[in-house]
Amino acid sequence: MSKKALKTIMIMASPFLIGWVALFIGAYNVSPLMVLRVIGSEIWPFLKSPDIEEKAIILDIRLPRILLAGLVGVALSGSGVTLQGIFRNPLVDPFILGISAGAALGCALSVGFFPHLPIQMMAFLFAITAVILAYSIAKIQGEVSRLPLVLSGVIISAFFTAMVSIVKFLVDPHKLQNIVYWLMGSFSLSDWGLVKIAGIGITMGLLPVFLMRWRLNVLSMGEDEASALGVNTKRERIIFIAGSSLAVSIAVSVSGIIGWVGLMVPHLVRMMTGPDHKSLIPLSMAGGAAFMIFADTVARNLTDFDIPVGIITAVTGAPFFIYLMKKGGEESWGR
Repeated sequence: MSKKALKTIMIMASPFLIGWVALFIGAYNVSPLMVLRVIGSEIWPFLKSPDIEEKAIILDIRLPRILLAGLVGVALSGSGVTLQGIFRNPLVDPFILGISAGAALGCALSVGFFPHLPIQMMAFLFAITAVILAYSIAKIQGEVSRLPLVLSGVIISAFFTAMVSIVKFLVDPHKLQNIVYWLMGSFSLSDWGLVKIAGIGITMGLLPVFLMRWRLNVLSMGEDEASALGVNTKRERIIFIAGSSLAVSIAVSVSGIIGWVGLMVPHLVRMMTGPDHKSLIPLSMAGGAAFMIFADTVARNLTDFDIPVGIITAVTGAPFFIYLMKKGGEESWGR
């Protein structure tokens, strides 16, 4: 078996292995045998069901949280590698089009002034609004090319971030704490309802990306080269951006803002397996899920309190990304 095949198997299996270990790690000790009994009793009802307390911990708390973390990791990493391929820029991440700032404004408005509206719905609506505004601004000059789209995303991010600051300034101090906690990213409120929302939304967003992933190899060659090969670059770019934005906005609406995953994981996978998007897209999704589950497991076990996972990814992501750039930048993107 070649080294690349071995790496591929390890990356694809990593979210399942880490997820399995995460099931019996936590404040309440649950043995691997007990996890097997609980899951087995759900699949085969004739098996004796364990105590209701342990069953609730595994099925109602840890399992939905692990699945939600994995889905968010898939969305952030899959979108990150897609946008990096489209924009041919290794520093692009899923939030470049103002998605995070838009979702943050939706959250702040829901918590601060419209508590009767669900946070997830408001975050999703404002994230999509940010993407539409960014695209509309980029279209002012006619052709929507890479540079105007990135610049309009920066403008929209700055505007929505300023709006969030205004909301934080005006809101009640007791509600301000909830806004700040949500903005740091967390899976502490995970349940099966959020898993269903994330599963459906992220699948709808990333399924077209997965099926058309081979076209990213052509788009990453450059606009002129792709057009010369008969590819409708404008249409393809819209499909990829719309799918990625939908997946990320759903992820942000259920977990808050979690940075670095979409930037760091695709780089690591690219250095391990190469830049071919046919394999890079699914491997980045699997790697993102594994990393997100691992980071959340650390976040809920590092102290007696549940640390927002966005802090863990930020603290580990920044120095790790510097290391990746130093060790593998030439192999993955060249000078």
